[in-house]
Amino acid sequence: MDFFRAAPAANRSIAMLLAMAVALASRQAIAADPPLTLAEAQRRAVERSRQLVAQDAAVNAARQMAVSAGQLPDPVATLGINNLPINGPDAWSLTRDFMTMTSVGLMQEFTRAEKREARTERYEREAGKALAEKDVSVAAIQRDTALAWLDRYYAEAMEAVISEQKRQAQVEIDAAESAYRAGRGNLTDILAARSALVLLDDRASEVGRKLSAAKIALARWIGGDAETPLAGKPAIDAIRLDPTTLDADLAHHPEVAVFAKKEEVAAAEVRMAQSNKKADWSVALMYSQRGPAYSNMISVNVSVPLQWDQTNRQDREVAAKLAMLDQARAEREDMLRAHTAEVRAMIAEWENDRERRSRYEREVLPLATERTQAALAAYRGAKATITDILLARRSEIDVRLQALQIEADSARLWALLNFLVPIDDTATHSRLNQPKDSQ
Repeated sequence: MDFFRAAPAANRSIAMLLAMAVALASRQAIAADPPLTLAEAQRRAVERSRQLVAQDAAVNAARQMAVSAGQLPDPVATLGINNLPINGPDAWSLTRDFMTMTSVGLMQEFTRAEKREARTERYEREAGKALAEKDVSVAAIQRDTALAWLDRYYAEAMEAVISEQKRQAQVEIDAAESAYRAGRGNLTDILAARSALVLLDDRASEVGRKLSAAKIALARWIGGDAETPLAGKPAIDAIRLDPTTLDADLAHHPEVAVFAKKEEVAAAEVRMAQSNKKADWSVALMYSQRGPAYSNMISVNVSVPLQWDQTNRQDREVAAKLAMLDQARAEREDMLRAHTAEVRAMIAEWENDRERRSRYEREVLPLATERTQAALAAYRGAKATITDILLARRSEIDVRLQALQIEADSARLWALLNFLVPIDDTATHSRLNQPKDSQ
């Protein structure tokens, strides 16, 4: 009986050991994964995107239509009964009246070659526009993935700073309590130290929320790999744009390229409208069978539309397509100007953030650290209170977090500037410069 009571306990112990082994193996597997670099995250995001699959389908559809548009229209088969009597002795007879005949025919419209070429060109331009829109999507995926990756990176950096400050705050609480027990401090110092720790906990909660949001945003692009530890940050002090050649460089911006392709589509539609000013001919061949006492017959018919009012029809269509071409050209030029102004503003802001970050690293952060060290030294020499340390510590953490925030803002601007064009599209966008330091 004791054996049977011991068996379930043994089974539970074995199950616990197995669970611990599985958890340990999982942690080791996670630890064995290489750190997630920004470039690798972007590559996975592009591979995982369904939007790019949809745009590939749009490109394929336009190319298929280009082939179809270059063909002649389908021939038209006709069947009919002509001159069938409906009263008298020959009513409803197909053979007794000499005028009654059953006919079978074939009609073909011969669309002019230049018109078919114009239609083919129009769909080829549509395929080019779809490819340009795919470039826009690739650039957006790489940009948004970079923003999510950087948000997570800097949220983790801020979390590490706060964790270190919380450890220091706990040390200060212990010191205040020791001083109070030794009669060298007061209760106010303990309460102030505990209050500082609570405020750090609150900051940690806010940073934790930002970190969770960043992981969710990253998971939107790369799935479950968003939990993988991150590698070091990229070189955010160099961009691929040269402010001196910005106008020429941004002519290759994917969104501007889309408007350029829309302009090409509009130009192709102008050529289609111009080709419609020449009418297409149709030829019909018909074989008619009559009664056995009469001869069978064939008929050949040629038809052509009479464009008797080209001024108000075909010319109006050409004028409308020309107006649409002017619209597309103006929209492209306006888009280029808007992007140029926006990018110049971002470059100026990015350079300003770099300057501020450098100032924080050279001057502001060392001064804040020295102030804290001075307050600690004065406290040990009984020349300062715990409140002085807490104020210095709070000032230091504010400076550290502000420095990280400035760097994070600079990194976000770097991502927005560096991924205006898909990062691997150097063949198409060869005018973009190599990375350089603009300072």
